Amino acid sequence: MADRRSSRVWFVDLDNTLHKASGHVFGALNVAMTDYIAEYLDLPRDEASELRARYWHRYGATLLGLERHHGVSAAHFLAQTHALPGLEDHLHSHAHDLAALRRLPGRKFLLTNAPLAYALRVLAALGMSRDFEGVVAMEQMRMFGQLRPKPDARMFRHLLARLRLQPGQCTLVEDTLVHQKAARGVGMSTVWMQRWLQRATIGPEAGARLRRRPVYVDQRVRSLAQLKSLETACRGDPTSGSCG
Repeated sequence: MADRRSSRVWFVDLDNTLHKASGHVFGALNVAMTDYIAEYLDLPRDEASELRARYWHRYGATLLGLERHHGVSAAHFLAQTHALPGLEDHLHSHAHDLAALRRLPGRKFLLTNAPLAYALRVLAALGMSRDFEGVVAMEQMRMFGQLRPKPDARMFRHLLARLRLQPGQCTLVEDTLVHQKAARGVGMSTVWMQRWLQRATIGPEAGARLRRRPVYVDQRVRSLAQLKSLETACRGDPTSGSCG
């Protein structure tokens, strides 16, 4: 279980943070979402693919556009598109990273825009099911009847209030910059995980300039093992920029 010797609270992303999703997984999800849109909205596949990408860019998640404009059931969409037969055979992670995360002091929560069933399935395959105090997935990001996944700042504020946390206690470990920008805006510190972004051709940060560090990113890391040095630095100097 989580090591709580530190007051630091880590919100850790799933895809392209704990495992490499920019290869098979993201590609399979794109195909599954396009197939779903083509079938349920009765569109040619090229139009369905364009609509999937347009809603993703506009809302940060294809589902939000489908729910808002077409009355698509979120539960049905998530179950159908994330079924991904044989997923476990295509997961690729780094054992050193996962072991370092297990040893990291502090409270740890998984925070993902993926559905809960998929998140739990991936955690089980990675052997990480018992390493997070909680899993906050897409279904837990509904507020006042509307889904508000990352990067919605209202979701971050609501989550912190629900867990009775101060933003300065919390660090978001993510591969997606727009999510970090929102988290930094509510006072959390941010870590840009870049291991799985090298040569990525699919995903939100495909082709990103990894040597740059936007002002809302406190630290860039290539390994989750580097989080230990950040946690130690925060204990030594809580006012440092990487500590929120």
